Amino acid sequence: MIRFYYNLSPNPMKVALCLEETGLAYEPIPVDTRRGEQFAETYAAINPNAKVPAIVDGDATVFDSNAILLHLAEKAGAFLPHGEAARGEMLSWLMFVATGIGPFSGQCVHFRHFAPEAERTGYAAERYVFEARRHWSVLDAHLSGRSFVLAEYGIVDMAVWGWARMLPFILGEDAILEFPNVKRLLDTVSARPAAQKAESLKGRHAFKAELDDEARRFMFRSMKVI
Repeated sequence: MIRFYYNLSPNPMKVALCLEETGLAYEPIPVDTRRGEQFAETYAAINPNAKVPAIVDGDATVFDSNAILLHLAEKAGAFLPHGEAARGEMLSWLMFVATGIGPFSGQCVHFRHFAPEAERTGYAAERYVFEARRHWSVLDAHLSGRSFVLAEYGIVDMAVWGWARMLPFILGEDAILEFPNVKRLLDTVSARPAAQKAESLKGRHAFKAELDDEARRFMFRSMKVI
């Protein structure tokens, strides 16, 4: 039984989708980051970076969502392409999500929604909005005329799905309309039974919703004053 440490943010949700798609047995274990549970000693022993998600699969402990996707797909023998050329393409686009889509979208969210009011405009905010939109545009152009990121549905689409669900929050309410090919992929994946099961995790545990001073101290530790 795989132990899956999660909350409902994009990176854990793409792992939840992969777990459901592969059919691997797992136990979801909530980590409420607004209550600081990611900093508990027991969790730090699993992920020293104090982030979700992470999994414990027998003797293997894996953190970082994209590493987990690779681990699960290799374990299941599914959702990975065959051949050296296809694997190179898969790794390239998976890392594009890992180092581009995810981080720039996350920082865009931070500066648009959570930074101190004085920091929500200016160079840093403009840079992250620009780079988030640029990365989504690159992906949207790649998806033109394609059903999936690669020739067949796989873990890269799962990685994209985790973040694409949040595009209205990342770049604005109508942002998804800027990227019609991304929207098509999002709709296709969201219609899969595994995606619907992954979404049902929302009802399994009540995470703290309030972004109060306690939550801000845990989530934005670099800020001395909010």
